[in-house]
Amino acid sequence: MPASALPPFSCFDGHRLVASGTPAVAALALKQLRADHAAGPLLVFDNATGRTRDFDTRGSDAELLARLADTFATAAEADAGIAPEDAPVAPRGRGRPKLGVVAREVTLLPRHWAWLAEQPGGASVALRKLVEAASRAGADKDRRRRDAERAYNFLQTIAGDLPGFEEAIRLLFAHDRAGLEAALRRWPEDVRRHALRLAFDEPVDSADG
Repeated sequence: MPASALPPFSCFDGHRLVASGTPAVAALALKQLRADHAAGPLLVFDNATGRTRDFDTRGSDAELLARLADTFATAAEADAGIAPEDAPVAPRGRGRPKLGVVAREVTLLPRHWAWLAEQPGGASVALRKLVEAASRAGADKDRRRRDAERAYNFLQTIAGDLPGFEEAIRLLFAHDRAGLEAALRRWPEDVRRHALRLAFDEPVDSADG
């Protein structure tokens, strides 16, 4: 999966974006808002999913940061599975490496084989190109769906009572950027901008009003 253009977390006080950045940045901002008795609701969003993430902000800043380090180190280890030093290393044989090429049987109709035989490089090269093209197209479709879902999660939490919410969600899942921008134009600026960032995984021009 390509790296997101967004910072990992964003902290909101009501409809106002207070901070975006690492878990530490978001958690410290949340801690300060709680100390200041901000009106809220105080919410931290995981920008990978658009869902809220709660942080234990009790104690000193140092204690908070230590808890975060433990939490995210454990999560990273779980995601990684077996540590690199624990993974068995297969002995390398002699000769030219196979570059990951795997030979398997493929069953096609005669007309398919005839078409493949006419392609530059022969059947194997043509099949690999077709698979790569289909894989890229599928990955792009999956990315658009994932971005729309995380924007929906964010909007459902923070903007469910704003005017035109249902129409905005319809436009979001239709991937109609121009229509969505128009539907959100009268919404609070930080909510509008952040929703578009989540939906399209790119910064919104600061001059966009």
